[in-house]
Amino acid sequence: MCRSVFRPLHPYASTKTGLKFSLPREINTRSNVACAPNIENQPFMTTKANATTAKGKRSIVLVDDHPIVRQGLSELINHEKDLAVTGTAENLHQALDQIAALKPDLVVADISLKGGNDGIELLKNIKARYPKTLVLMLSMHDETLYALRALRAGAAGYIMKQEATEKVLTAIHQVLKGEIYLSDQMEKKLMQQLVGGRSVRSGSPVEDLSDRELQIFSLIGQGRSTRQIAEELHLSIKTVETHRAHIKEKLNLKSATELVQHAVQWREA
Repeated sequence: MCRSVFRPLHPYASTKTGLKFSLPREINTRSNVACAPNIENQPFMTTKANATTAKGKRSIVLVDDHPIVRQGLSELINHEKDLAVTGTAENLHQALDQIAALKPDLVVADISLKGGNDGIELLKNIKARYPKTLVLMLSMHDETLYALRALRAGAAGYIMKQEATEKVLTAIHQVLKGEIYLSDQMEKKLMQQLVGGRSVRSGSPVEDLSDRELQIFSLIGQGRSTRQIAEELHLSIKTVETHRAHIKEKLNLKSATELVQHAVQWREA
């Protein structure tokens, strides 16, 4: 007998991931809910069974480096009668392998991933290789800083992990209908920019960093050295040093020590 993936799960809020879930405490495993593959604890999963499970449903690949988020999102999405999570991944390379194998309708990806790669880089790779694949970015980071970057790179939407689960589902359905999803607050800011010709800013000079500079700045905040960053991003040490110099200039920082302190504080904010 097929076992439902909707195991008893109490509501919780993860301060580590920022994503809040509130799922049913009890699910009747004898109900008519179609069973879906139990994939939430597998960082990398691709099977033929998963493709057939999604038949008649819109297929989704989840990309997040936190297992608890993949689990929660999988159970949330699979509870929808017209959606099915057919694959999960925790980094850029796994995600691209999943997309190539499964050809999902939608990829829901976190902005921060393991292996020195961020979601913007993954997004650019997806749109370059699979331009018709829809991508919804999910993040705990400031949408003012990342949402426009994501849209410019080809995302169909951006949603904060702090949002209620109902809004996550709304975002998924809206993007699958071919629409752009942003929070009400971000839409208002964009309208102000369109009408008044003003840029959408949160007041932080970090917004002036390029995508690559922001990626390196984030890795510095995680305690990575110049050599480690170069290895993770497959760049030369000289290139990373040049980016560090540009970051210090844009943020008006005088020394490498100030750069590290500022990056750590920004990561923890």
